[in-house]
Amino acid sequence: MLELLAPAGSMEALRAAVQNGANAVYLGCGTFNARQGAKNFTPQSLAEAVKYCHIRGVAVHLTLNTLVSDKETSDAAALIRHAAQCGVDAFIVQDLGILQLCKQIAPNIPLHGSTQMSIHSLPGVLLCAAWGLSRVVLSRELSREEIAYICKNSPIEIEVFGHGALCMGYSGQCYLSAAIGGRSGNRGRCAQPCRQSYGYGRWQNRYPLSLKDNCLVHYLDALKEMGVASLKLEGRMKRPEYVAAVTQVYRYAIDSGNVTKAMEQQLHTAFNRQGFTDGYYAGNTGSHMFGVREDTPENHAWLKQIRQSYEATEADLVPISFRAIIHTDGSRLTVTDPEGRVCSLTGPVPEPARVQELTREALTERLSKTGGTPYRCDSVFADITPGLTLSAAAINAMRRDVLNLLTAQRARHDIPSLGHPKKVPQLPGNRNHPELTVQVTTREQITGRLLKMNPAVLYVPLHILAADEVFCAALAKKVHTCAVLPRIIHDGDIPGLKQDLKTVRALGVKEVLAGNLGHLLPARECGMRIRGDFGLNMYSSAAVYTARDLELKSACLSFEMTLPQIRDVSKVVPCELLVYGRLPLMVTENCLIRGKTGECTCHLAPAKLTDKTGSDFPIIKDGNSCRSVLLNGKKLNWLDRQDDLARLGLWATRLYFSTENPKEVDQILAAYQNPTAFDPGSSTRGLYLRGLE
Repeated sequence: MLELLAPAGSMEALRAAVQNGANAVYLGCGTFNARQGAKNFTPQSLAEAVKYCHIRGVAVHLTLNTLVSDKETSDAAALIRHAAQCGVDAFIVQDLGILQLCKQIAPNIPLHGSTQMSIHSLPGVLLCAAWGLSRVVLSRELSREEIAYICKNSPIEIEVFGHGALCMGYSGQCYLSAAIGGRSGNRGRCAQPCRQSYGYGRWQNRYPLSLKDNCLVHYLDALKEMGVASLKLEGRMKRPEYVAAVTQVYRYAIDSGNVTKAMEQQLHTAFNRQGFTDGYYAGNTGSHMFGVREDTPENHAWLKQIRQSYEATEADLVPISFRAIIHTDGSRLTVTDPEGRVCSLTGPVPEPARVQELTREALTERLSKTGGTPYRCDSVFADITPGLTLSAAAINAMRRDVLNLLTAQRARHDIPSLGHPKKVPQLPGNRNHPELTVQVTTREQITGRLLKMNPAVLYVPLHILAADEVFCAALAKKVHTCAVLPRIIHDGDIPGLKQDLKTVRALGVKEVLAGNLGHLLPARECGMRIRGDFGLNMYSSAAVYTARDLELKSACLSFEMTLPQIRDVSKVVPCELLVYGRLPLMVTENCLIRGKTGECTCHLAPAKLTDKTGSDFPIIKDGNSCRSVLLNGKKLNWLDRQDDLARLGLWATRLYFSTENPKEVDQILAAYQNPTAFDPGSSTRGLYLRGLE
């Protein structure tokens, strides 16, 4: 069965989802969820929401899919404990530290890997399975063939987004909102800058980052056949009427296998951005995937009609069966639900019939009147002694009372066995001046001056090392070289990746820099040691502790942290920090340069986006692929404050070269050795000082 999982940003939206046929809902409580702009639920209303859903046979998945700092960990632990006591059916997580916290506190509640984990390959799914997750929500950028391959080989459930808003960048790997305004998508406060207008080189009224909403309503049978466990509808920020309309359409489409023009129109009326797209699923990216929300008058009649689907009546969601015994010595009514719960009660003694005796048909008709309850009478077994009668009022009362008993029983749940969080060992880290590490994007950036400085690690893209074996071998002899893996590696990319890894390993490069959980297994299979990059979103001591469990040689801390957070995080593995360079703000499946030229000339034509303020965002390639990386215009620069960095316990500070030419590389290296004054016009301190909202 394909589960229909609907969003619930409020109690009204939750009712809209349930009454229109959702099998499960996902919702947030408090601040630890990726949609803090939604109304969300309080601890008190969470308990009521779970009862409401469980009575109607609907599961509740709690979103805990944000990064959590050390100071917030105790509050997160309290929420996990409370949610478990309320009876939630699953936790949806992003943060590796929160994943561990859930396992420690509520080990019997299933864990689902959020799309914020950026899982987009089978090795990523396998690693999540090994970590105890029972389901993974795949990245929305995957094609039908990639989804089918993962489903066929996955030991755990797979969930895919079927309808709703598409982020331009891979979820969990987008820092654009944080860099522009301090509102982090990884912390649930994305300001959606991708919906704003940009130009190429100068501001234009274009929207190269705004995708149409996803719509897979025509592919539901195929998703079922693949073995997809759950179809997720996006929309916790949207109004209840939207939730009702979209859930209603997908419920009917799943059950009937049909999609009518009226259903398509309902989806369009509920919300669209110049239509919908199936581009990722169909493996057909390009300009046709892009669109913006157009201002149109509200259809008040349509909204009123949709509201009736969850305000006016109670849907008969739960099939039940009755067993009635009407004998001379008394009456008894029993009800059974699909999960085998049984409730019984004794009714009044029937009287001898004076005019018309009670028949099975009449009793069945009266017991079947379950309107106003969440129940649907599927069958009635009646054992009636002939010649007796029982008033309609008595039968109605018995039906009402036994259903109340069933409702109370369905609302109850067993209190789970709960544990206590384990304290993370606090290690202050390196007390000496941090080592220097350098990351380059092009071969030309490896200058003579850079090699003379002999950094502790030189990070070089894997495709550059594998392309020239003589160069790779010579470089590995001169400096400690680590191969940088692409940010995104789909399953189809893995055979070539492994071949390149084997090539460079034989030439003396024994380490890789990995920014995704899906990179770890292929790298290990090739005998490589692994360093963790910023894409792993290490934001707390608990998260860094998982780096030790993953046997990482080092971990690059999130550049969304503040200096005090960086100082206080436990350095159970050597920790590194980006201190210079254009921060990578977004990685996209759609080629951004193709959006400018109409064809993929990303290997030839450098480009940049420009926003309304005149700020530029350069574009580079992700490794050797056609995927794009959007960079910040201003360069992060802490070269003049190395003494401050030396007090943070870091193993190393990293210089990241992206768009710099060799001359600029040497200038920055000179500034590292002899710091110059900070230039606020071209540089930024990033989030290390100002932090996030």
